[in-house]
Amino acid sequence: MASLTLSPNIARPDDFYADLVAAHEHLSKPESDAFNARLILILANQLGDNALLCEALRAATRPEAAIPAGEAAAAVRPDRATEPQGA
Repeated sequence: MASLTLSPNIARPDDFYADLVAAHEHLSKPESDAFNARLILILANQLGDNALLCEALRAATRPEAAIPAGEAAAAVRPDRATEPQGA
């Protein structure tokens, strides 16, 4: 079984974060929530491994588990916003 990657693994995380924020522009709260649900299900389907998905669910309950880099870090963990990538 593969293990869940919790360290930064996106080549350009700030670009992805900007795209994610842009995808939510002009959406109401219910539309944004529905968008997030669809995105989660699409990415879960791409991953396709139920054990990894369950591990991700458990990890998501712990804010310290997944530390994105750059601007995404500031949004998810304000205390880590200035931490360099790969730290």
